[in-house]
Order: sequence, then structure tokens, then C-alpha cells
Amino acid sequence: MDKYVLAIDQSTQGTKALLFTENGTLCCRTDLPHRQIIDNRGYVEHDLEEIYANTIRVVKNLVEKAGIDKNQIAVLGISNQRETAACFEKSTGKPVYHAIVWQCARGAAICEELEKQGLAPMVKERTGLQLSPYFSAAKLAWIFRNVEGVKEKASEGEIAVGTIDTFLVYRLTKGKVFKTDYSNASRTQLFNIRTLSWDPDLLEAFGIAPSCMAQVTDSDGDYGTTDFEGYLDHPIPIRGVLGDSHGALFGQGCLSPGMIKTTYGTGSSIMMNIGEKPVFSDLGVVTSLAWSMGGKVNYVLEGNINYTGAVITWLKDDLKLIDNPKETADFAKSANPADHAYLVPAFSGLGAPYWDSHAQAAIVGMTRTTGKAEVVRAALDCITFQISDIVRAMGESSGLKIAELRVDGGPTKNDYLMQMQSDILDIPVRIPDSEELSGIGAAYAAGLSAGIFTEEVFGTLKRTSYEPRMDEETRQRLLAGWKDAVRMVRSQP
Repeated sequence: MDKYVLAIDQSTQGTKALLFTENGTLCCRTDLPHRQIIDNRGYVEHDLEEIYANTIRVVKNLVEKAGIDKNQIAVLGISNQRETAACFEKSTGKPVYHAIVWQCARGAAICEELEKQGLAPMVKERTGLQLSPYFSAAKLAWIFRNVEGVKEKASEGEIAVGTIDTFLVYRLTKGKVFKTDYSNASRTQLFNIRTLSWDPDLLEAFGIAPSCMAQVTDSDGDYGTTDFEGYLDHPIPIRGVLGDSHGALFGQGCLSPGMIKTTYGTGSSIMMNIGEKPVFSDLGVVTSLAWSMGGKVNYVLEGNINYTGAVITWLKDDLKLIDNPKETADFAKSANPADHAYLVPAFSGLGAPYWDSHAQAAIVGMTRTTGKAEVVRAALDCITFQISDIVRAMGESSGLKIAELRVDGGPTKNDYLMQMQSDILDIPVRIPDSEELSGIGAAYAAGLSAGIFTEEVFGTLKRTSYEPRMDEETRQRLLAGWKDAVRMVRSQP
């Protein structure tokens, strides 16, 4: 029988199951959404039990939809939303609290405490990351401080913490495997990317016991086996685990220094492969691990934006300006060219390269000509401006020439957005014929590790291109207006 590679892509909005043939072609997909739990303080959470139940269900739905024999599934890869913090009991695998989502800034006060203690330089030097509530460490510290009994259970060795991949692997293997991969570990703000190990000083600073941390394993390593709660007749190996943005970098084939990609999702991750040695930047982008494959690590520069696709959701669900995201391109094209309104989407502060968690969102530069179409255009344009800020910082920090931007995610279907992105960056934008790059990367890692795929799998994707066509004067005028708008909303100079 033909063999299939299965990937689970557990993202911010939902959980997908993806099925790949032996030549690496994506042949079937199913997905389920989960609740976005947001309270009046702006805290953002996910129900881990709901996510796990959906993981089992999407696999069953996939097999039924594809019409295959479930015994043809040979191996599993997992990609996951990163930085989202999970805390659960080792004995039962049950969560002690909801997952705290990467968007949630509740750890800001904890980060401010550490900054006052003078620890921010140590955090940056060891992890490559700016001290920020964006990453997992402050979220986990919040749980330890605020959820009754967690600190006591941790002292007894009964608490496990990690990112979503750690929780899923633990539950899928019935508690037999407590592991995470290098890509996810590097985003927790607890992992020393120089020594490639959990950092004892950082664990102490955030108040997390070393016994709570998972074993860190190659991204194409052995993560045990699963039968999806008895659904499969025989367990299959889990052989690929990657944070979603790292998975997209791998799936995009960005395997050489200087290759760069942007994943457009709820937020966006811009990531550039910088090779086997780290480069540290003072320009607001962070250094992480791309992955470890076959025992060899690659490093990346990365910038993260909290609100990109989420800006479109805001237009639709909160402002009621659009009925469908597909409408945004036509509205943007119809907007008054003389209107210069800018939207700065700092709904939960600004991420890279500004790192200002107290900045507040605003629409600036409005005039009487600013109407519905102009606001929609400003929403799309702010996505391209934010990404441009990061790409330029990466080029300057690394000294590497950026020849093109490879992109993925649902918003890449928006022709206005993609043309504007190419125009603002003044480089080609390349779009693959699939938007499931995070899951594709996890599937590639698992399929290569299991010997089902060869390196030829990276040629499976076909790409379309947008070429820059904006004149330099217009580009610089728009970028200058954006910089002015950002300065207006920042809480600090």
C-alpha cells in the first residue's frame, strides 16, 4: 500500500490535519476552530483540553474525508503556535490552567520587575530575545504566581511546562514522552541558544523549577509513538516537531543563509536563515534557532508582529466594515490616493522592532477624505509597513543581501497586499501554490526522518511572483509617513 505522511498544524485559530502522498504532495486537509477566550483585561487564553480533543477529531475527519485506509499513515509531524504557554500535571497530563496565548501581555509587570533588577541584558545575551511578555517565560511565571497549588506541585516534581508541542506530544504518547524541539525551546526565553540547554539562571529568575522543563530534541528526532487514543490499529512514530514559523521556513526551502520568509497569520513571523553561527542584532530583531536537523543547528533572525491577519478580523468582527476578508483588496484599490491615513495596530503593544508593550493602537492622519475604503487600505498597508521594518533591520544586522521574500499564509491571496508588499520592500515576493507551509515543513521533517521523502521534496511547491513597480519617491514618502505614525503611538521615544 502507498504510505502517507500526516501533519498536525496546531495554530492560534484552530487545528488542522494535513495528509501528504509519498512524493510530498498535500492531498487532503481538515480543520476545526477552537475558542478564543478573552476577558475584560485583554487576557487571551485557549482551552488545552479543547485543543487536544480537536487534534484527535481532525485526524479522524481527515481519514474519512480522504477515503484512505488509516493503516496507510506511516509517520506524524507536528507544527504549533509558538510562545503560547502550557502548564500541566505530569501524572495525568491534565492542564492546571488554560494555555496563555502568545498575544497575551499579562506578563508585562513580571518583565518590568526583571528589567529593574538589571536582568534584561542577560536575557538578550543568552536567549537572543528581547525581555518581553510576548515569550513563554513571563506567561509561565504568571501561572506560578497566580494559580493556586502550582508552585507546590512543581516543588514535588509534578508540574510540566512548555509550548503547545510539548503538551500535544505528552498527551499523544500517553505521558511517555516529555520532549520539545530546539525551535520551540528557543522561543520560551528560558533556553540558552549558545549552550543549547535550559538556562538555570533564567529558570531561577522567572521562578520555574528545572524539573518542569522538557528534554530538548532534534526537530527531526524521535518523539515516541501515538495511536490517537486508539483510533489507529497500530501506533505511528512522531518524527518531526517544529514551531509554526520554523516549519514554514523549512517548508519554503529557506535552507541557506540570507533566505527569508514571512508567514502571514493572525500575527506574522518574519524569519531569515543566518546559518550555523548566531548573529545578534541591536535593531529590534531577535536571534533564535531555526531547527536542529540530524544533530546540526541553524540559527535565524526573527521579528514578530502581533497584529497582521488579526487586523482584518478586527475590520470584520469589531468595526463591521467588511463582511468578508476578500473584500479588502477591492476597497483598498478604490481608496482615495490623496488620503494619507495610517493605522498603527498596537492593540496589545508593538512587537519587533519596537518592543513597546504599552503602545496603543491609533488611526492617525485622518482628514475629511478618510472613509471606509481608506481605513481598509490603511489596515492592509500597516501589514506591509510592519514587515518592511523587520526585513530592513535583518538585512542591516546580518550584512546579507535579501534577494526575495518568500511568503505564506491565507492573506497571500490578497493581490493588493502582495503587490504593496513587493513595492514597499522593492524586492520580488514569491508565493507558493499552498498556504499550509507550517504543516508542510513539519511533514517534510517527519517524512525525511522516516525515509519516505528525499531532498527532492523541496521542489514540490510551485510559486507565483509579484515584482516591485512603485517609484522610489512614493515609496520613501509612504515609509516616512509610517514612521511618523509609529512615533505618535509609542509610549517611549
